[in-house]
Amino acid sequence: MSPALAIATYLLFWAISGFLVLPFGVRTTREAGGEPVPGEADSAPANPILRQKLVWMTVIATILFALFYANFVHGWVTLDDIPGWQHTGPYAPN
Repeated sequence: MSPALAIATYLLFWAISGFLVLPFGVRTTREAGGEPVPGEADSAPANPILRQKLVWMTVIATILFALFYANFVHGWVTLDDIPGWQHTGPYAPN
């Protein structure tokens, strides 16, 4: 795996982990005991704690990338391990 491909794959895992982390710990202004500012959406978070979420995104992405890279190097799960993969699309026998 080239360094550029490794960086791109890591960034992909990092971006996807953002969708996993963002909903946790979010409380709206009303849930936090305050009154929303006029013009603010009712669902807007009172304190989005973005630094903490960025740290969690990095930790999760690092773990997922490490597992992906270990599988890439050692070949624990290959396309041959997925039932029916060989008989579909461009991999169909002629």
